[in-house]
Amino acid sequence: MEEKITAASIMRDLNTSFIAKRIIYHSQMPSTMELARKEALAGVPDGTVVIADEQTAGKGRMGRFWSSPKGCIALSIVLYPKPAYLPFLIMVASLAVMHTIKCVTGLCAQIKWPNDILINGKKVCGVLVESGVRGNESNYTVIGIGINVNLEADCLDEVSLTATSLSDELGSRVSRLETVRKLLCEIESLYLSAQDGEAVYDEWRQNLETLGRQVQVRSGNNLYKGVAEDVEKDGAARFYGACH
Repeated sequence: MEEKITAASIMRDLNTSFIAKRIIYHSQMPSTMELARKEALAGVPDGTVVIADEQTAGKGRMGRFWSSPKGCIALSIVLYPKPAYLPFLIMVASLAVMHTIKCVTGLCAQIKWPNDILINGKKVCGVLVESGVRGNESNYTVIGIGINVNLEADCLDEVSLTATSLSDELGSRVSRLETVRKLLCEIESLYLSAQDGEAVYDEWRQNLETLGRQVQVRSGNNLYKGVAEDVEKDGAARFYGACH
């Protein structure tokens, strides 16, 4: 039987210098992002992690609902990055998920711009990065990650054609604890190397499945359609023939 995820089991001999030195764990909560944001405004230590076994009201990009039932991983990390690091955080988080999936399961994943992780063309993970200002003090950022680990995608009727899980793709159950611990180590490693933004950007760009494809992106009330020609170093996509 898989070892239960708790703050203690995650932190036990975890090889990180600041990520997950403080963990807030709940068996169930509405949104790890919401709680992490409140903790950031209260000035919690850099690298604080908020994690839940089940998230009932998670939000994805542009306020979309992101379901994280039991069997998934839902966590958020509070960081206080230098402003120059901000464009690289979505790249750091996406690459960390890719590295983790490969290490734990052997499965190969790709990144769908701007914030989805795919396996065999189906979404297995969503990443969200939100930043704000704490009073007159430093900026804070919250990175939210939701991974379908041991979840039968068919249970999610409304997204069963576009979503998958690690267990579905692997054909066997995956250790959520091992996945969380590896993910946190990968995030710290990539975050600390983000000062070399060129390397992070290059690897992220090389793993984008979006380039050369017809895509559509909604920004506010506008819908843009076109071929994703390339991505800038700040993460923005460059479209060919985009219109709205």
